[in-house]
Amino acid sequence: MVKLKTVGLTFGIAVSLLLAGCGHEDSNQNDEEATGKNVSIGEQVDYKIIGIEPGAGLTELSENTIAEYQNLQGWELEESSTPGMLGSLEQAIRNEEPIIITGWTPHWMFSSYDLKFLEDPQGTLGGTENINTLVRKDLAKDLPDAYTLLDQFYWEPEDMEAVMYEAQTTSFEEAADKWIAQNEEKVNEWTKGMTKVKGKEIELASTPWDSERASSSVLQAVFEELGYTVTITPVDPAIMFQAIASGVVDATVAAWLPTTHSSFYAKYKEDFVDLGENLTGTKNGFVVPTYMEIDSIEDLQPKQ
Repeated sequence: MVKLKTVGLTFGIAVSLLLAGCGHEDSNQNDEEATGKNVSIGEQVDYKIIGIEPGAGLTELSENTIAEYQNLQGWELEESSTPGMLGSLEQAIRNEEPIIITGWTPHWMFSSYDLKFLEDPQGTLGGTENINTLVRKDLAKDLPDAYTLLDQFYWEPEDMEAVMYEAQTTSFEEAADKWIAQNEEKVNEWTKGMTKVKGKEIELASTPWDSERASSSVLQAVFEELGYTVTITPVDPAIMFQAIASGVVDATVAAWLPTTHSSFYAKYKEDFVDLGENLTGTKNGFVVPTYMEIDSIEDLQPKQ
């Protein structure tokens, strides 16, 4: 009897330990579900990609991307504004929450936050791009010195990003002046062979994003130093191309090619003069904080 009691006691303890282990495992699983560890990234971001303005070339590319990737079925592009997108990004990073945005470089957000582009295997968001200078026909005849400056204007992504970053704590005008003071040699290359003018005016069309505010502010300061009266008109890309082609404005240094503004460029390319790149090495894409464990658009799951 003693032996039987011992065996029974041992069996009872084993069963109790087994049940306790299962209960602990179930508890861990419930905890993981409660903290979202088993929830897909799509569920965590509500199957939304935070975008910018409806008229932006990147917005059109993003919509096409969602349509082309089969694994993005059920996903939505939440159109917003650039400040709205940046506000959502800042809040998510502050709370270390997942977020997917439409982003581009050069931009100061890459200096302020640890971010990464998601790989785009299908290439629907375009590869590395350039920013081109476009001028109206007859500008070389009407304003030859201005044409020369625009033709010689060229800088690097880090130059643009420096102005954008500085402008987070001051005005773009002050940021441009500071950059010019620190880069006199580069500016002298742009103005080589030029003389000061008096009573001449020039109007530049731009877009309402910080990258273009940086370039237009720098050029405005350089032109004004040469004696020009400068008007900067920020408009949507479609209007910008139309204004250059019709001669309503003199120039723009904000044409993203060959992908972002390709449809506008193709429509009006016979009606303006393309002076080529003023900056190379830009990029568009879906952007996430580096703490998110995802590397490619293809890693995302369709909405169930």
